[in-house]
Amino acid sequence: MSEPIQWIVPVTAASDRLDKALAKGLADQDITRSQIQKWIKEERVTVAGKPVRAKEKVPAGTVVIITPADPEPIQAEPEDIPLAIVYEDDDVIVVNKPQGMVVHPAPGHYHGTLVNALLAHGQLATINGAIRPGIVHRIDKDTSGLLMVAKNDRAQQSLTAQLKAHKNERKYLAIVHGVIQEDSGTIDAPIARNPKDRKKMAVVIGGRPAVTHFKVLARFRHYTYIQAILETGRTHQIRVHMAYIGHPVAGDPLYGPTKTLPGHGQFLHAATLSLTQPTTGKELTFSVAPPKIFQDTLNKLKTGDN
Repeated sequence: MSEPIQWIVPVTAASDRLDKALAKGLADQDITRSQIQKWIKEERVTVAGKPVRAKEKVPAGTVVIITPADPEPIQAEPEDIPLAIVYEDDDVIVVNKPQGMVVHPAPGHYHGTLVNALLAHGQLATINGAIRPGIVHRIDKDTSGLLMVAKNDRAQQSLTAQLKAHKNERKYLAIVHGVIQEDSGTIDAPIARNPKDRKKMAVVIGGRPAVTHFKVLARFRHYTYIQAILETGRTHQIRVHMAYIGHPVAGDPLYGPTKTLPGHGQFLHAATLSLTQPTTGKELTFSVAPPKIFQDTLNKLKTGDN
């Protein structure tokens, strides 16, 4: 059962709508304004035992009690969803994840994930539990490309160790805003959750070490086509690092400008992945082309249409 949350209205929030004030005050708990508004409608937000309205302005010092709804249990059920399998053996599956697919079930994404599809395909490693079986690493929902998945626990341990030792080559393709003058470069900047917006990551002093290498593949009037190589694998790493140097990934809804290339999310594709086969020790490398919308956009940029 969810524990009630007690929040005392600070002086700085006394003139704000209650839903807005709560969203700011509880941001460090990853509670969104829309979630707060839902709880208010359900009369789960009270002052002196009485429900309040979202637009109310509550005096400083007022004690607000939030009684969250119990979270819906998350289960990963097999679903018959087509998979683009690039390689498979007794230990490993390498898949080409389409743009728009979430890797594993999470609040708001209970069905249609890569894990749902993989469970219908066959057995997966169990070390990561029932929600993330076989998942060794992730890519964002709107990033397309290659992922390696473990089919048994021994393979999971091997692939995870490879990642930690930075033995896997991971090359991405991206279209970014602006014209990068350097032919290549390295971004070495630590990443942590953005202290001002818990939904974002940011370059933060004292964050986890993060290193991204990039190489320019083509320059256009307002954009640059790059290859990015991950040395580390932090959440949103390429997206955060490219925005940090002033060249956010085109189409990125979190870190980029609103005026951007038309599409369904960031133009970022995990194009190349290498791994050591856990049983044989053989080095394997896989590459896949970007999705059609990515390639069509590149062609338009080459002809000067953007």
